[in-house]
Amino acid sequence: MERIKEVVLPTLSLERYVAIVGAERVAEVNELAANLKAKLDGGVIWHINSTAVGGGVAEMLPPVLGYCRDLHLDARWLVISGSPEFFRLTKRLHHALHGQRGDGSQFDAAAREVYDRTMRENLAELLALVQPGDIVVLHDPQTIGLAPGLSEHGAKIIWRCHIGRSEATAEADAGWEFLAPYLKAAPRYLFSRDEYVPDRLDHGKSDIVAPSIDAFTPKNQPMLPETVRAILVHTGLLAGLPVPVGDLGFERADGSRGRVDRFVDTIRCGPPPTADVALITQVSRWDPLKDHIGVMEGFARWHTQSSGQAAELVLAGPTVQSVADDPEGPEVFREVFNAWCALPHEQRARVHLCMLPMVDVDENAAIVNALQRQSQVIVQKSLQEGFGLTLTEAMWKRKAVIASKVGGLQDQIEHGDNGLLLDDPQDTDEFVAALGQVLGNFEYRRSLGEQAGDTVNERYLAIRTLRDHLSMMRECVDE
Repeated sequence: MERIKEVVLPTLSLERYVAIVGAERVAEVNELAANLKAKLDGGVIWHINSTAVGGGVAEMLPPVLGYCRDLHLDARWLVISGSPEFFRLTKRLHHALHGQRGDGSQFDAAAREVYDRTMRENLAELLALVQPGDIVVLHDPQTIGLAPGLSEHGAKIIWRCHIGRSEATAEADAGWEFLAPYLKAAPRYLFSRDEYVPDRLDHGKSDIVAPSIDAFTPKNQPMLPETVRAILVHTGLLAGLPVPVGDLGFERADGSRGRVDRFVDTIRCGPPPTADVALITQVSRWDPLKDHIGVMEGFARWHTQSSGQAAELVLAGPTVQSVADDPEGPEVFREVFNAWCALPHEQRARVHLCMLPMVDVDENAAIVNALQRQSQVIVQKSLQEGFGLTLTEAMWKRKAVIASKVGGLQDQIEHGDNGLLLDDPQDTDEFVAALGQVLGNFEYRRSLGEQAGDTVNERYLAIRTLRDHLSMMRECVDE
């Protein structure tokens, strides 16, 4: 059975960033790429992770690698496979590095055997593809176990960790202890925040590169108001008359034309919201750390206190069986559904649980784009968060955002300037007050959104990530 899947990637023109960031920044990246290409001398840059759809990693890789190809670098993306028990273990590790217990299972000898067996099975195929001198970027706990074998093979290893927490806990220590034997084989580590680098790792080997979004993907490209409305009506997210199929188009990641054809599976007990209703939206995986139930409870309390202000809540995530490396999705969605059922009828009628189609990744992104652009307020009330690219996407669209003061969310927001931060994500009163601030004041909401868009332009676009990656890889080759 074939275990390694290669994701086909289009070449993307970096020159289109000139219109956004200027020619000087684009020229700098071109120079870095030319220098790295000469040093690699025909070598390949491999990125390896555990899923091609769902989550920030799967969304960041295509543009970064597509621009590398435009710069004449041979950049490729491979996805490993694993059993359900392997992905349950790696989800447990995901929670542990966030300081959470997850399902509470043990990092014992049986868990080690599951992990090592999966690594051996995938490594056997990788060694036929990766050559000595190639650069291999391994993403997150799912792949770091490949480092010893690939390093011995002569590849230059970089481990990219997208998750973590600032404070040490017993759970986080247990997760790092499990990963310790494999981390020794990686000469360089790449983290999203300096606070995520654990004391046990050599800080001299760690680089910090914040994640980013690409301005031209189907999720972030400009979208006309009539297209926004048409996509949301067609998918069932907004009320309205049927729309012409010509209004459902978008540009795919490879530059070709796409169209939204599928519908959104939505659980609601009333009609869809109309276009004049203020939408409060959270887009995220069905993960307990995203605190969907807390968002619902906070919205319900705000609605009770808001004197009838017209607003509705959309909780949107992938179809629950669509993300291979996230086995918790169905159970979390079931818990969210049960909490939704427990709401009073008047409030339940204003909350929509939406499962977005994942068959066509670009189509999914276009639906999210339309939903975020239609929304007045976008929330990311996570209990823990590695970085939070859904927040970055909302800020790029110049939306007022409310987010928890955790992880990378707090790096993106200056409270009161380009968004609002919740000091305690579990403080419902604080969340209710924040909703009241932004929903009750149009000019304040607009000002927050404008500042948010400027922040992303300066700090969180793909061209900056590409520059940082190329610089770090050049150092890796030199070492």
